Amino acid sequence: MVTHLQEQRKDSELLSSFQEFFAGKMNLARIKFLVILIQALCKVQTVSLYKLATAFDGGRDHMASHRRIQRFFAAYVLNLDLVARFIFFLLPEKDSLVLSMDRTNWKFGDTDINVLTLAVAYKGVGFPILFTMLPKRGNSNTEERINLMDRFVRLFGKKCIDCLTADREFVGSKWIGYLNSMRIRYHIRIKENFWVHNPKSSEKVRVRHLFHGVHVNEEKWLPNIYLVKGEYCYLAAARYINRDGNAELQVIISYNKPEQSVQKYKLRWQIECAFKAMKSSGFNIEDTHLYILERVERLFAVICIALCWAYLVGLAKHYNLKPIKTLPNGYLAKSFVKYGLEEIAHVLYNQSYISKINIFKIFDIY
Repeated sequence: MVTHLQEQRKDSELLSSFQEFFAGKMNLARIKFLVILIQALCKVQTVSLYKLATAFDGGRDHMASHRRIQRFFAAYVLNLDLVARFIFFLLPEKDSLVLSMDRTNWKFGDTDINVLTLAVAYKGVGFPILFTMLPKRGNSNTEERINLMDRFVRLFGKKCIDCLTADREFVGSKWIGYLNSMRIRYHIRIKENFWVHNPKSSEKVRVRHLFHGVHVNEEKWLPNIYLVKGEYCYLAAARYINRDGNAELQVIISYNKPEQSVQKYKLRWQIECAFKAMKSSGFNIEDTHLYILERVERLFAVICIALCWAYLVGLAKHYNLKPIKTLPNGYLAKSFVKYGLEEIAHVLYNQSYISKINIFKIFDIY
């Protein structure tokens, strides 16, 4: 069992890392609370407030801890731009970033929780940089997407962006026009039955007919520009076998460099890995009983930080100590996030275990 004194020492080690960034930007008491909360998340790997409280303060009165957690999510105004800057600061690389935009959603009772997220793809996971809670079910709209991209540009600039990737939901005349006008490179999938126009010949054609000769595991990109929903784009496509065992055509529109489209678009799946880590293979966010959007927003932000910490620890352990086993299909047996969570929990729960990675030096882990 971890003693209270040992718990304090571990808190102080991680606190010193957090203070390097948050000092002067957040009240010290709030920084300390955030550190304890994140450690508790990584211990119990669930968002149940009651279980989180049991992991607080070395076994002190968990009901008092439970009330502290409730007050934090109910009343504390967490600066989400500051959280975004912190996660960006943790990125091992900060140039030529591949961004991915997608939604994750779940239900609590009759309430839909719907989160539009912008993440940075990096070695198997998307670092969730920015997000917005959608007060509705279903797809995001153009204004919500533009607001998220504008916020990224305001915080970090455009020069660090290599491209944006997104799935078929994220298509529309105004949205693509915005990306074109901002000169933000993108690789976005569209439906294969879309009509496109050749501006040179004025020919109108279903986009799938332009790629009818593409075979399974083949790629093709077109050198000429086309009009898609009234906006100029380049086109590329690949054919692959989907989960149902059927051949499926994947058509991608791009601002430029269509020869890179297919490979860049493949990185989009890393944001789905982040969502999976937040849910069933990590923090089980779907188990939360929070449903007021402002409170869910704070929880989501805290989980984003915890996810990034766990990922960096898992990555460091994989490359520097013990590689994760590779399965016969070529995939790793577990994610970097899960690997990191195991190491963090082992350190926090076992007083005799000394990790060869200083998991508390969060800026120096990898």
